[in-house]
Amino acid sequence: MSGKTLLIGQVLSFDNDPFQGAPARAARLDGALVIAGGRIVDRGSAADLRARHPQARVVDHGDRLIMAGFVDAHVHYPQTAIIASWGKRLIDWLNTYTFPEEMAFADPAYAAEIAARYLDLTTANGTTTVCSYGTIHPASVDAFFTEAQRRGQRVAAGKTCMDRNAPEGLRDTAQSAYDDSRALLEKWHGLDRLSYVITPRFSPTSTPEQLGALGALWAEHPDCLMQTHLSEQTDEIAWVKSLYPSARDYLDTYEAHGLLGPNGLYGHAIHLEPRERDRLREVGAALIHCPTSNTFIGSGLFDMAGLMAEGQRIGLATDTGGGSSFSMLRTMAAAYEIGQLRGTPLHPAQLMWLATVGSARAMRMEDRIGNAAPGMEADLVVLDLASTPAIAQRAARAGDIWEAVFPTIMMGDDRAVAQVWIGGRAVA
Repeated sequence: MSGKTLLIGQVLSFDNDPFQGAPARAARLDGALVIAGGRIVDRGSAADLRARHPQARVVDHGDRLIMAGFVDAHVHYPQTAIIASWGKRLIDWLNTYTFPEEMAFADPAYAAEIAARYLDLTTANGTTTVCSYGTIHPASVDAFFTEAQRRGQRVAAGKTCMDRNAPEGLRDTAQSAYDDSRALLEKWHGLDRLSYVITPRFSPTSTPEQLGALGALWAEHPDCLMQTHLSEQTDEIAWVKSLYPSARDYLDTYEAHGLLGPNGLYGHAIHLEPRERDRLREVGAALIHCPTSNTFIGSGLFDMAGLMAEGQRIGLATDTGGGSSFSMLRTMAAAYEIGQLRGTPLHPAQLMWLATVGSARAMRMEDRIGNAAPGMEADLVVLDLASTPAIAQRAARAGDIWEAVFPTIMMGDDRAVAQVWIGGRAVA
């Protein structure tokens, strides 16, 4: 046995950005790819690859779609158990559901249980990489990284830091936020497929001193990602203005404390001021679109078309548990629906790109994940494009690959996920 695996199916990969030209021509469709040593080593027609790799083990998926595993660029794994809780806007959501649940992560055993449950649920939905918030407890990060490491999975995560406007038991300090984050960073960052993310929750729950301490840590470790929230809801923005009266705008609360940079991921970014849009583009920061969360919590409609036209770096995310689904298919469907409400519907190629290459670019990992191309890590999802009778009857009328894919984007769920590969190993 050569140690190679030949996967046969409809292999979808991207040669170009579908937001920078004709979307349908940004992708390519091959008949097979070859995996070896945890990476994709070849792609092409099934006949050619059989000839070039005669000793490879063959897994024939027929006409199923083989593509990069989904990349979810903004999640809260500790909110797994409270997903789909009824009827609250952001600040009430935090106080009613999030903070009480996050208190439980003081127990390392509970953190380990939820980490395993979360990664089981996301893997079943075809997601192979996530960027997650923990809680203020270092054990929440240890649990998540330990479970991901056991699975050989590429993930990014960090300890959530809050030193005000949170319950007793969920507050740290400027100093402990720095110390805990640094210790976790030194323990986990760059180990196997793990990346540490400096993680102030958002400006309302951090004092200027804490933001400054985390900005200093980021300056010491600029290769790390930094994640936070920005301009999710209008009442949140008003709250930020009351807490930071001298700030020019919401983004300035981060910028003034060293928390604006090219490795920054800013979740939501719905209600941005012109200056904020200009600065985010200038530094090359990433904006993370969380459409199911934005509709579920009533936040607003993200300006995908306008921000992309400006040259912003944009990823896609479930934002579980404020988001109402673990599925990136459902997330793509919500992104399409929000685009329709703004009069700028997204092409299926753009949706698939956002959920793979786009999110990988946002996380500065596009050289490793997010595309089913030679040299990339072999994190893959195999999609059944006829997974339910309703989807099958629509896909049967498709005139091209995008008409075949779109019903699965709009109506698909975990039943569409036929197989998942992580690090070159079939795991689901």
